[in-house]
Amino acid sequence: MGKLILAINPGSTSTKIAVYEDKKEVFSKTLRHSAEELAPFKNVIDQFQFRKDVIKKALEENDIALKDLAVIVGRGGLLDPIPSGVYEVNRKMIDDLRSARNGEHASNLGAVIARDLADEAGGIKALIADPVVVDEREPIARIAGHPLFERKSIFHALNQKAIAKMYAAKHGKKYNQLNLIVAHLGGGVSVGIHKKGKVVDVNDALRGEGPFTPERSGGLPAAQLVDICFSGKYTEKQIRKMIAGEGGVSAHLGTNSFQEVEKRVEAGDKKAALISDAFAYNLAKEIGAMATVTDGKVDAIIITGGIAYNTALMKKVIKKVKFIAPVTIYPGEDEMGALAGNGLAVLTGKEKVKKY
Repeated sequence: MGKLILAINPGSTSTKIAVYEDKKEVFSKTLRHSAEELAPFKNVIDQFQFRKDVIKKALEENDIALKDLAVIVGRGGLLDPIPSGVYEVNRKMIDDLRSARNGEHASNLGAVIARDLADEAGGIKALIADPVVVDEREPIARIAGHPLFERKSIFHALNQKAIAKMYAAKHGKKYNQLNLIVAHLGGGVSVGIHKKGKVVDVNDALRGEGPFTPERSGGLPAAQLVDICFSGKYTEKQIRKMIAGEGGVSAHLGTNSFQEVEKRVEAGDKKAALISDAFAYNLAKEIGAMATVTDGKVDAIIITGGIAYNTALMKKVIKKVKFIAPVTIYPGEDEMGALAGNGLAVLTGKEKVKKY
């Protein structure tokens, strides 16, 4: 038997797990968590034991013993900003995630569960790879319009990096030789400019920047947002939900499913058509803006994520941005494969482990 690698990717209402033998997937499963199951837990980190037990049960049901694992790779959470790479889960990382010092998110559980299971497996390595806080911005890209504000990176670093490297390999190039614009389209949308192997600018995909998404509002008119904040009509929690969770397409149309939106468009729903067009319009604008970072020198535009399966929508975007560079569509995402691939790279010595 080859090297068994366990990948763990916690989401808000599910935990994805996958086991790979070297590069081959042995099994994968999405473990769903009902609202009733999660209700007793006040904070995300309180779900630790519950989710860990569910994972162990799934491994046992598929005849995967912890002692047979060579490494465990968890989804990285809201840590301090760090460069791209693979990091060993250490005490400082665990403390930061358990305290939610940088915010609460389900991905915070990935490293914590990975470390605990790795200890049970006999002290094997527990790792994270390219968490959402990967920050490779150039200094000029950090400057906002007031010294009390700073532009920060929260984006789909794991999938963006994996897709960009895959594109480079497919075209016989090295990742650090190319300038690429990568747009990840999921529940959140991130558009990053990869300049010679580093994401030197990208919208904060969680906290109110960039295009609106199925459930996030993206950048909102600042003065209008201030008016709403002080109107007395909404709590802070409600406003934060407007920004991320209950904004975007969901707020406009009552659904966060682009499949549902396109059904409405095909049925002649004019409002759905307008919102769909506006999504494509705003995404294209963000892609165009990122092209200016490299003075228009862009080798390719790559669009990935679940929404990229929508061919009608992709045609709208491609029409607007193809003048910048050739456009390649990679529908879906392979975050589990990316996590496992980074684990294998460490086991085979192709990737060095960094310290958080």
